[in-house]
Amino acid sequence: MGGDDVPDSAELASFVREHMRSVWAVELLLVLRRDADRAWSPEQLVAELRASINLVQDNLAAFERSGLAISGEGAWRYAPASPVIDALAARLEAAYRERPVTIINLIARPDPVQGLADAFKWRGDK
Repeated sequence: MGGDDVPDSAELASFVREHMRSVWAVELLLVLRRDADRAWSPEQLVAELRASINLVQDNLAAFERSGLAISGEGAWRYAPASPVIDALAARLEAAYRERPVTIINLIARPDPVQGLADAFKWRGDK
């Protein structure tokens, strides 16, 4: 593990880049994981995070699409779609607690390999 490497693997970095579009998303996931059996209303999550309703709702919808959370009767809870997703979320939590700047940098900086691939894909459309 080198200087700014994310602990554990490139798999975790990929998970962060794909599912955590902001630090708010990480914080929201950690709140949901903290009490996985609790069903939260969006308003409760807004109060807990001191975030905007739009931010919370957008991230919750993204989490549902990603298999990280489910909704029912206007409330949301952490519900990983697989043990692999749960393990990655747990590793994200540990990494964020130990080295938050590393996780923030993953969110803020796009994957250079994906950027290169996208550049070639874009050029091919001309």
